[in-house]
Amino acid sequence: MLKNWQKRVTIGKHILREDPACKTLFEAMFMYPMVSALLSHNRAHQLYKSGHNTLARWISQRNRKKTGIEIHPGAVIGDNLFIDHGMGVVIGETAIIGDNVTIFHGVTLGGTGKEKDCKRHPTVGNNCILGAGSTMLGPIIIGDNAKVGAGAVVIHDVPEGATAVGVSARNIIRDKNGERISVE
Repeated sequence: MLKNWQKRVTIGKHILREDPACKTLFEAMFMYPMVSALLSHNRAHQLYKSGHNTLARWISQRNRKKTGIEIHPGAVIGDNLFIDHGMGVVIGETAIIGDNVTIFHGVTLGGTGKEKDCKRHPTVGNNCILGAGSTMLGPIIIGDNAKVGAGAVVIHDVPEGATAVGVSARNIIRDKNGERISVE
């Protein structure tokens, strides 16, 4: 029980740092759906890795109904994930999310088919921002420090440091000064 409390405090402190709308630690710990979603995912993920798939799915689906955030218990999530608002976020079974990632509402990390026993969902690198309503599909890689614009549909890899925008998204490559180098 103490371990969950400590995790709640840690997540709350991260929210307080990341969200300018959050005014108190109490607000962060008890009024942000991502706290419950991440705590439930931690429990479900441990059960999933131990082969208790049905119980793990039950926990994840119960939390989805409670928070509007659906995280499959098989998904791997790094440190300091920040899910802003959260409603409508879907993270698939084989998705991998790096450290210090920000996900806005309505984001989907989904698959493209019905294959089994293979990587079907995106891998998101460290320090990425996934804009509201964006959709990333298939076993693609979103590179470190990349951004995906709101409403973008991404079906190809996004290079490190690039910004993906549009439907279907194009990669805009910028130099260190922020100047556009190319569009792929």
